Amino acid sequence: MNNLIIDRLHPQNWPFSLELLPQPAYMVGGAVRDAILGRSREYLDLDFIIPDDAVKVARTIAKHYQAGFVLLDAERNIARVVFPHATADFAQQEGESLFTDLHRRDFTINAIAYNPHTQEIIDPLQGCADIETGILRMISRQNLKDDPLRLMRAYRQAAQLNFTIEPSTQDTIRNLATDISKVASERIRVEIGYILDIDQGTEWLKTAWEDGVLESFFTNINSKNLQKLAAVDQAASLIIARWPELEKELQTPIRDTIKTTWLGIAKLACLVHPNPEFAESELLEITYSRAEIRGVTTTLRMFAELQKAKDMSLREQYFLFQNLSNVFFATTTFALADDILKVKDNTLETYENAIKRYLNPHDLVAHTSPLVSGKEVILKLNIPASPLIGKILTEIAIAQAEAKISTAEEALEFAKKVIRNS
Repeated sequence: MNNLIIDRLHPQNWPFSLELLPQPAYMVGGAVRDAILGRSREYLDLDFIIPDDAVKVARTIAKHYQAGFVLLDAERNIARVVFPHATADFAQQEGESLFTDLHRRDFTINAIAYNPHTQEIIDPLQGCADIETGILRMISRQNLKDDPLRLMRAYRQAAQLNFTIEPSTQDTIRNLATDISKVASERIRVEIGYILDIDQGTEWLKTAWEDGVLESFFTNINSKNLQKLAAVDQAASLIIARWPELEKELQTPIRDTIKTTWLGIAKLACLVHPNPEFAESELLEITYSRAEIRGVTTTLRMFAELQKAKDMSLREQYFLFQNLSNVFFATTTFALADDILKVKDNTLETYENAIKRYLNPHDLVAHTSPLVSGKEVILKLNIPASPLIGKILTEIAIAQAEAKISTAEEALEFAKKVIRNS
């Protein structure tokens, strides 16, 4: 085996010492595969097989480094140790030997083991050969049937690695497609999220739909939806080419605790019913978060309005930006994709003014900078708290954007006019 591969797998790169790992013990899964491929990650995700006392080993390592400990599966003896820049999973060996365990895995490329004590690569299923030729090959039909989530993982891993799925493996996936309905929605959602974030993901989602794997969860997907999904990729490329700084914006997760990006929201909006209310029900069924659902439904509800932004008054633009809020870039990408499908000319120019406004933090149409607060309006004008306060603040913000007022004193005088006209 190439010495460079061994160097990538060497314990010196781990977040814990080899001395804490019993003999025998083996690293398996994605870390071994990625080392062979030469793929590096800033965040390490390591998996180990331990013949006995896997949870005990994990506890010992976690305690030694004061790292986080999570018992993932008490019945199967699987635990995780969480370090600042890595996770290490420790699983009890399944079956009587390492070979039995490797034969129970999903694909040959994930059934390669590394013995850190001897620096030996163990490859009983010729996974290295499949890595070299870029092929995703199942180990057995039964293994896929035992955990139908593996059907979806095939498309995700093919997309991530830019591999092809071996023909008999894909035939088996098609034959087992209905089994995917047995998988918990949240597990499917995670896999879909990964695929949406991958450049080659659109084609593989299309393949998954054609193979019948998606329809149990995304009941409204059709060929038109998938055309729009491809158009979203094209729209994002056009936007980033014109405004390179927006690549980071589109790739930013919508929340610190949610991995879905704003580009992912635009893509997800392609997979659900175009009616926001129906889409919300659909996404709730698949256990998406409230933040993700709000992003998708806002995109579906507002994209047609955004397409008319070029011809809107300042007042109309103000309300548009208020309704879009931080979903602006997802909605813009989705709206541009819709235009692309309609083969409109100068589609990007339609959004140029709105994008420039949003990118300018000092633009008072896209970003309010209140001259007065609701409390100040109540105290200075001696009026009770009521829905009228919200209307007053809105009208002040619009007048400010229209350059009719610019100071707190002018805002309060303007508020008196609003009250008189109410």
